[in-house]
Amino acid sequence: MKFQTLMTVTIVAMLPLFNAGAQVNLSAGSTSTQLSDLMIALQFQHIKLWFAGKLSNWELANYEVRQIQANLQKAMPSPESLRSSQTTEQLQALDRAIQQEDGAAFAKAYADLTNGCNACHRASGFGSITIQVPVNSPFSDQLFADQIAQGRALARGTCGLCHVISDSSREKPAFRLPAPSFSEIASRPSFSANDIRELLTSNHRRVGPNQAMLKPKLVEYQIDAIVAFFETVQADRAR
Repeated sequence: MKFQTLMTVTIVAMLPLFNAGAQVNLSAGSTSTQLSDLMIALQFQHIKLWFAGKLSNWELANYEVRQIQANLQKAMPSPESLRSSQTTEQLQALDRAIQQEDGAAFAKAYADLTNGCNACHRASGFGSITIQVPVNSPFSDQLFADQIAQGRALARGTCGLCHVISDSSREKPAFRLPAPSFSEIASRPSFSANDIRELLTSNHRRVGPNQAMLKPKLVEYQIDAIVAFFETVQADRAR
């Protein structure tokens, strides 16, 4: 079934929830198009939540589950409908798994939420609509892995031999070279992310007599991750 057709059927399946006597929790003047947009947003958030949690991007997973909660609140006939539904328990279990950064608990809670959606469809007479754990992401332009966390780990493993990566007083480089910390480098107005990228793709300049930092053996996605981490260090210092 084509995606657009599937979404149309999904929206139709939700319509019995909004009977003539119910007040939809959407703003005055809302149209069926707005409801359609809301349901499409929920499905996208369901997909994004899975890949964020699967790849341990807990900050993104936390954001997506909050979006789902907010949109379900809008879609329910009344605020009490969501609070009294089993969906609330399933979302709370997801929230706990995310806060505890527990991948196994996340997968179970996500499956429970997905099964809950399907149970609702069947109870409403629309059992032909089956939601599943996503197999592939339609968002080819979004990286769901936590690139900043990866960059921090790579920086510690690659650059941490000579540089202090964070401001932690307990963190010390393996070699006692006069190498500036990442925080110090980030504070230089003339130094940019492009400069970091150039250093990581070439031999470093000499740091002393007969001493030179060798070219790190990094592939492009690893360099991108370190650059992303460096940019967050810059942004933190600018705040």
